Amino acid sequence: MTRSTRQREREHEAEHTDEATDSEGVRTCPECDSESLVKSSDRGELVCDDCGLVVEEGNIDPGPEWRAFNHSERQSKSRVGAPTTQTMHDKGLTTTIDWKDKDAYGRSISSKKRSQMHRLRKWQERIRTKDAGERNLQFALSEIDRMASALGVPRSVREVASVIYRRALKEDLIRGRSIEGVATAALYAACRKEGIPRSLEEISEVSRVERKEIGRTYRYISQELGLEMRPVDPKKYVPRFCSELELSEEVQSKANEIIETTAEEGLLSGKSPTGYAAAAIYAASLLCNEKKTQREVADVAQVTEVTIRNRYQEQIEAMGIHS
Repeated sequence: MTRSTRQREREHEAEHTDEATDSEGVRTCPECDSESLVKSSDRGELVCDDCGLVVEEGNIDPGPEWRAFNHSERQSKSRVGAPTTQTMHDKGLTTTIDWKDKDAYGRSISSKKRSQMHRLRKWQERIRTKDAGERNLQFALSEIDRMASALGVPRSVREVASVIYRRALKEDLIRGRSIEGVATAALYAACRKEGIPRSLEEISEVSRVERKEIGRTYRYISQELGLEMRPVDPKKYVPRFCSELELSEEVQSKANEIIETTAEEGLLSGKSPTGYAAAAIYAASLLCNEKKTQREVADVAQVTEVTIRNRYQEQIEAMGIHS
């Protein structure tokens, strides 16, 4: 019985693919043994970048079957929904019923329809969570979102905080601790990880738990999850503090210079980064004739005036400046 042409073609392609794969599973060119194979999306070919041999052809194009030449066309033709997100317990893969009692044309709906939509919304909220675990996760992620909004941190920090909380939940680190405490500690860890530090005082102001509990929970989950946290660089606080104090770029640059010079001499070791940054800003404001009182700087940095005085004395002595 004669084999079909299609079957022979498939066997030939399989042999060709085997030749192009070495013993370690890395695709190589059968002609020159090069590993630099380039996939051409417009022609559907796998081409060797060194000798130009077409290793594979007729690949399946995973792109859309339609063409778009500007943003509005792309938006109108696209058939995908919103991207998935870790900040929602179901990762955003759910139906949302709008709270507005209007139809597709923006007209008000009848009272009977309003009552029906109210019932649909109520049941939608009920069926989104199947058990107590999902309800707790939903509450924790909404807390993270609320606190992140109050702190004014970007979306990336919320995503990282949600991932850290999910990991803590998976490792069963929530047991014996409050949901709010772990959620706040996850947000604090995410701020440090993303290089947008917020002090424990700032975090505790928007949280429903005390500062001591946040610090204790943060240390526990960072140790258990193996989060490698470097000490916070005081220079990362300088732009925000200077902005709130309405100080110039000159003061900001001088404060960064003071921090760099004194940190090289080992003065930063064991010191609070917020207090260290506040003292540098205070010293820089005096040197640049834009004087701010210790009380003003302390209020912005949320440290005591004593801390600023102590750090200030250490910094000006290290810089060789006499007050």
